[in-house]
Amino acid sequence: MTTLDVDALLDDPESRVIVCCGSGGVGKTTTAAALALRAAERGRQTVVLTIDPARRLAQALGLRELGNHPRQVQVEGFEPKGELWAMMLDMRRTFDDMVRVHAGPERAEQLLQNPFYQTISTSFSGTQEYMAMEKLGQLAATDEWDLIIVDTPPSRSALDFLDAPTRLSSALDGRMIRLLTGPAKAGGWGLRKVVSAGFSMFAKAVSTIIGGQLLADASAFMQAFDSMFGGFRERARKTAELLRSSGTSFLVIAAPEPDALREASYFVERLAGESMPLAGLVANRTHPVLASLSASEAIAAAESLQKGDTSAPLAEAVLRLHADRVALAERENRMLARFTKAHPEVPLVRVPALAGDVHDLEGLRDIGTKLVTD
Repeated sequence: MTTLDVDALLDDPESRVIVCCGSGGVGKTTTAAALALRAAERGRQTVVLTIDPARRLAQALGLRELGNHPRQVQVEGFEPKGELWAMMLDMRRTFDDMVRVHAGPERAEQLLQNPFYQTISTSFSGTQEYMAMEKLGQLAATDEWDLIIVDTPPSRSALDFLDAPTRLSSALDGRMIRLLTGPAKAGGWGLRKVVSAGFSMFAKAVSTIIGGQLLADASAFMQAFDSMFGGFRERARKTAELLRSSGTSFLVIAAPEPDALREASYFVERLAGESMPLAGLVANRTHPVLASLSASEAIAAAESLQKGDTSAPLAEAVLRLHADRVALAERENRMLARFTKAHPEVPLVRVPALAGDVHDLEGLRDIGTKLVTD
């Protein structure tokens, strides 16, 4: 097994984007923030883009809240060699901004006020994943930061994230536009045919719009959207190119648990299949054994104390807890060994579980240190 050299990844001037991906609940957001903090302290101009709406990250960074545009982290006593900026994705606002950029003032206003747009901008399948990548493209285009760290949306499948640009673009492709802009020429039959044919991708998006108003709103939306569609697809293409570029690295985050490692294996295989550069796996919340005493020896010592003349309940409890910890560590080691056997080419680093939640910069700094002291 090769150990993942996190500092080498952060220090490499060719490293411009680091994408943290994995299933939900494995510590992606905290890991992304810890990486960004460490990179800034080592001299990089760093921005971290988080998808997690929880305020705990903003609080840990010393900010009251995070918005849809980067804010510099400036806390008393925090004097990094570089800079640390942070932002939290606002899916709707990002979609609105994209419309304004591509459609022009008058047409943009028509789109933004359209009820059909207001629904799909928040509920269309893949919107959050696409907007995360749209925001990444915006950040990369400014050249204000030399390192961008992305905390991807929690997902049970790598497909949701990696396919988002293509899926959302294809859902609104030229053929769909022709069908939906056809009612004016065919008395509304074109759109009715689309809807009645069961285009399921619209089912959820239009659930709050009823009756004939659906037809009018959808038709008006697609006619207005048609003018900016070329820019939309071009944006998706550039995003896909950015994800495959030599300056981008993917970190798969997982907990040492069967489901999380299964998802991690799928991410690894999918990234390889898509020719996307994988830096390695971060095994979060592991439970290393800090003493050389084996589980059997600890149990034997505990039972000896229990049978002895001198009562030592505290020592006995500690020994039994140690035995449980050893058993847990051995189970985690077996699961990680299976992962490395299946993916021997993937560098790995383990991050021990913390006693409590991270709530300040010192906590993030502690995680950053653990990322390089496997």
